[in-house]
Amino acid sequence: MNTIDTKIILASKSPRRKYLLTQAGLEFTIKVSSIDESIVSMDDPRQGVEKLARLKAGDIAETHPDNWVIGADTVVVIGSAVLGKPKSKDQAVEMLKSLSGNTHQVYTGYAVMNKSAQKTYSGTAVTDVKFKDLTAEEIEWYSRTKEPFDKAGSYAIQGLGTFLVERINGSYTNVVGLPVCEVISILIEHKIVGLGDLNNNGE
Repeated sequence: MNTIDTKIILASKSPRRKYLLTQAGLEFTIKVSSIDESIVSMDDPRQGVEKLARLKAGDIAETHPDNWVIGADTVVVIGSAVLGKPKSKDQAVEMLKSLSGNTHQVYTGYAVMNKSAQKTYSGTAVTDVKFKDLTAEEIEWYSRTKEPFDKAGSYAIQGLGTFLVERINGSYTNVVGLPVCEVISILIEHKIVGLGDLNNNGE
């Protein structure tokens, strides 16, 4: 078993999830899960992202059983289509065209797990996001930036892509990549951290 200095591990390489938890004042270490996301069906996105979050947390918990591990997974859904991360500029353009002028859903599954304690707390947050009507020029310009290519749905609401979004209904941090309210509430409710453990390290 590997030992680390913090009680909490984030099982994700996402800089957005790291940023959100840091801004919330949480101290944690990052260990990237090696789970293959393609093994889980997204026929039911709500269940699919929660299952992946639990698998990612469990992957790291195997080697760090005494730590609390946070796993997460995010997808964008428009109608019956599940949009992951684009593999090419052309795919990013097609995703942005499908989102233009429409309301889509962002699903993020989250899990907080401790293997030694045999405890897992998990759930899924859903946010409705309404895009403005995008011009062909706007789609072409945005698809040429670096933003779409490691983002579900090909956009970053916290970056240049903020101008794409007309309004949201639900958690903003969920759209960024992690529903912070829900995750921190789990940590506090189950006494994994106390309010005094949340510090001002985000400043």
